[in-house]
Amino acid sequence: MKTFLINPLVILLASGMLFGCATTQQKEMRSEIDEIRAIAEQAAADAASAQARADAAMDAAASAKSQSDETEAKIDRMFKKAMYK
Repeated sequence: MKTFLINPLVILLASGMLFGCATTQQKEMRSEIDEIRAIAEQAAADAASAQARADAAMDAAASAKSQSDETEAKIDRMFKKAMYK
């Protein structure tokens, strides 16, 4: 009769240990997932910031090219005018 009582206790104890370990591991995994999520969100924010700076640089470059083209046209007109004199 004692053997019938010991088997369920052993099974109960073993399952309790397994579920207890699984719960601990689940909490650790959740913590790691939260950390990874925070890193990913920071990387996305950094990427958005870099994109905004790149867009601003492209706007500045386009403005500089436009100004350069205007100056080149002006110099060309002045040169042609001097050649006709």
